[in-house]
Amino acid sequence: MTIRTSHTGTAPAAAPADGATPVPTRWVGPLRISGNAAAGETPVPLATYESPLWPSVARGARISRTVDGGIRTTLVDERMTRSVLLEATDAQAAHAAARALDDRLEELRTLTRTTSRFAELLAVRHEITGPLLYVRFEFSTGDAAGHNMATLAADALLTHLLAHLPNVGYGSISGNYCTDKKATAVNGILGRGKNVIAEILIPRQTVADRLHTTAAKIAHLNVTKNLVGTLLAGGIRSANAHYANMLLAFYLATGQDAANIVEGSQGVTYADDHDGDLYFSCTLPNLIVGTVGNGKGLPRVEDALVRLGCRADRPVGDNARRLAALAAATVLCGELSLMAAQTNPGELMHAHTRLERRNGAHRAH
Repeated sequence: MTIRTSHTGTAPAAAPADGATPVPTRWVGPLRISGNAAAGETPVPLATYESPLWPSVARGARISRTVDGGIRTTLVDERMTRSVLLEATDAQAAHAAARALDDRLEELRTLTRTTSRFAELLAVRHEITGPLLYVRFEFSTGDAAGHNMATLAADALLTHLLAHLPNVGYGSISGNYCTDKKATAVNGILGRGKNVIAEILIPRQTVADRLHTTAAKIAHLNVTKNLVGTLLAGGIRSANAHYANMLLAFYLATGQDAANIVEGSQGVTYADDHDGDLYFSCTLPNLIVGTVGNGKGLPRVEDALVRLGCRADRPVGDNARRLAALAAATVLCGELSLMAAQTNPGELMHAHTRLERRNGAHRAH
């Protein structure tokens, strides 16, 4: 788990001219990936103050290079959401408005296309509580994460609905049924952003030699810690060890809206003992990433996206899909390494103490 320049990149860059201190960033890997959104080997950037994260993810990345196909990623779905709130005179009026709204779906899709070259209305869902009508619009947004694109389209759709639906008035441009930057069941069930599954099958000997454990131990810990432990804690559509660690580091390094790790870190780790081989997967239904838009104009972010292969001449949306697949694979690397460490008493704390003291000594000099 040592940090080598050839695999984990260079030291953090000097502070920019405005005096702001950048988050320490290193490149880890390369990791090997395959699937319907990305393939090949590439290092990934991680911006974090938790220095043991770099060698931990690097350990998972090294294992990915020993397996044919590496980490297999499957992009299952993608959609950005924005919910609006309409206030009706009573529940009956709210129900009538919802039925009328459903009849106007194609009309709303046509209107959505006038707000952006890339926005497409995929679906409309609604919930009624008393006289309140919550409408959840779901959009495809090309290579953008789509926050502003979805809000712009939703604003136009809301204005249109207020003009054409009877007995309803304005409530809010955002009714919290989206749901943005909050841990909710609706996102886990319906998805928000890119829904990606990363999986790997690791031979028994590799589990022993590289992870110093067994498939049975990891599978057992996943049940007792990630599943039962999270259930007792009251987790919401989530059962994992530390997705947020890798996602925050990846998001900061690639110019994403870091607050979206709130819903992004909702996900499920699954582990199974296949006759001594380890099947390990991470399912992330709410990866909100983009390769264009706010935050992407910074030189360090542009350089990162180029190096990740996410500035290529591809069909609209494919660069963002590649980025999401790389994010999910990065999460798997870190999740696998931590889970393996936690099967062995004392290993986690020993690694943290050793690595953080070493990095502290480097900073002191």
